[in-house]
Amino acid sequence: MAGRINDDDVKAVRDAVPIDAVVSEYLQLRSAGGGNLKGLCPFHDEKSPSFQVSPSKGLFHCFGCQEGGDTIAFVMKIDHLSFSETVERLAALAGITLRYEEGGYNPTHQRGERVRLVEAHKAAAQFYVEQLDSAEAEIGRKFLAERGFEQSAAQHFGVGYSPAGWDHLTRYLRGKGFSDKELTLSGLSQEGRRGPIDRFRGRLMWPIRDITGEVVGFGARKLRDDDNGPKYLNTPETAIYKKSQVLYGIDLAKKEIAKTSRAVVVEGYTDVMACHLAGVTTAIATCGTSFGGDHIKILRRLLMDNASAEVVFTFDGDAAGQKAALRAFEDDQKFAAETSIAITPGGMDPCDLRLAKGDAAVASLVETRTPLFEFAIRHVVSRHNLETPAGRAAALDEAAPIVANIKNIAIQHESAVQLAGILGILDTQFVVKRVAQLARWARDRGGRGPAAPQDRRATPSYDAGPAAPSGPALNLRSPAHRTERELLKLALQRPELVSPAFDAYGADEFTAPPYAAVRQVIEEAGGAEQSAGNASDYLAQVREAAPNDTVRALVTELAVEPIMRKTVDEIYAGEQLIRVRLRAVDRRILDVQGTLARLGGPHADPEQLAAVQNELWVLQQYSQSLRNHGAAAL
Repeated sequence: MAGRINDDDVKAVRDAVPIDAVVSEYLQLRSAGGGNLKGLCPFHDEKSPSFQVSPSKGLFHCFGCQEGGDTIAFVMKIDHLSFSETVERLAALAGITLRYEEGGYNPTHQRGERVRLVEAHKAAAQFYVEQLDSAEAEIGRKFLAERGFEQSAAQHFGVGYSPAGWDHLTRYLRGKGFSDKELTLSGLSQEGRRGPIDRFRGRLMWPIRDITGEVVGFGARKLRDDDNGPKYLNTPETAIYKKSQVLYGIDLAKKEIAKTSRAVVVEGYTDVMACHLAGVTTAIATCGTSFGGDHIKILRRLLMDNASAEVVFTFDGDAAGQKAALRAFEDDQKFAAETSIAITPGGMDPCDLRLAKGDAAVASLVETRTPLFEFAIRHVVSRHNLETPAGRAAALDEAAPIVANIKNIAIQHESAVQLAGILGILDTQFVVKRVAQLARWARDRGGRGPAAPQDRRATPSYDAGPAAPSGPALNLRSPAHRTERELLKLALQRPELVSPAFDAYGADEFTAPPYAAVRQVIEEAGGAEQSAGNASDYLAQVREAAPNDTVRALVTELAVEPIMRKTVDEIYAGEQLIRVRLRAVDRRILDVQGTLARLGGPHADPEQLAAVQNELWVLQQYSQSLRNHGAAAL
């Protein structure tokens, strides 16, 4: 049984790996102001970025789906790892050697399954690269040379060769300490009559990397006529390889995709190589499957769905290529980006095009793209006889809904005019009105507003202990709740501005139960004043003091959410302190006035009446002082 990782080592890992560096491996981040970063959430579909990262605090939070936490929590969630696997992975990135409470330094058998599978693939990739220089691999080197790829290109993409024998890789990885079970689970080996044998034999090998650059699988190209297998053989589905969730070349292309807001989707490994070598460094490809929903999610996180973003599909001009293009068009509305198509001339793929006409032809192919909806319209129209009124009417009936689905209203209008010209309908306004009507119907069908909104924070349990704070449900339209939220954000993000006054505030001064629970947790963690010197430790202590995941998630959310004022100083902090305290005092005055009214009868106890009257006088004086002198009266 694996030992527990030393707590100091966990803290060292958490501190050593910046959260923004880790998150940016999976999605594009942009400034959100106040030192925070934002991007499209990787844990749920969204149109605008609600996922925020606070590098200074080492935390992330999504204001859409409420996921949040630190660097370790992010990696655990996105890569489906256990806690120990995540710490081991991040420790490897940081060069930190972990200690285990029950047995020395990180022995091999203690490593998590995913970590071991990734390590096996890394070792296999290096083995295949070395084998490409062998005499047996001459056929593989010749294959690459015939397609215009020099040795430097093979090295850049990590292309290798798998020996033709039965168990060369299996024996090599056994020597590296991997068990037969691990080799089978990884998909690198398969069961033979006398034990595991290599899955890939006598083939050219392309390593398939995830978005972080880790090798998770391979694509193997047939080289010999006596190989009875398929032309391309990919790694089977494993714990780390899901073909519908990987894009070949994404590790090399992701920075340029984010920078240029353009992705080019090609069909094969050699096409990606050809595009990158020709200067189209945003090229990627699917791995043995058609482009689908999971691939779209990967790209959307990099493109950030901004108005200028674009996805360009390249397809052969044959029937199969056209079919693939139309299938891609079906997913067009899942992008906020514009989608285009580049049809390769003469049925050549980008690799053949580069070989025949050079790098400039490949770059030109992408630049001469056509909007995908225009391609789809022309394809639909081509099926009808436009020489007859009936044919033109039928073509309009089929093509108009395509134009009506175009997201950009200006492009939709221009395309309607263009459709009239393609169809030969002289009454352009008739076509424009028809498209507009269809678009309006589509909006009406999908535009039924959701049920009356209810704040998500009102339903979970924010019980912070036996004496749970009471109060109305959380309502962000309430000025009181907005102020309480802002004060808690200051107490978590800028505690030096609200200390020591904040620590004298009671949980009952916060009218929303969720906020009262957070105030109580801050107190149990030692208060805001003790944060001096180490903000990250302070936040970690507050999160650890939370009685449940609901309160912990709200702490994370408040620690990451931007403060509402650009200039955050003592004056602004004082205003929030005063507003929360003043509302608490005014509420108490109303309570005391109610008590006084009830005691005002002829049989009232004089001493009790005097005490209540005195309390009311003190509260009213304090309220006036707060209004006159501000934070100085606290």
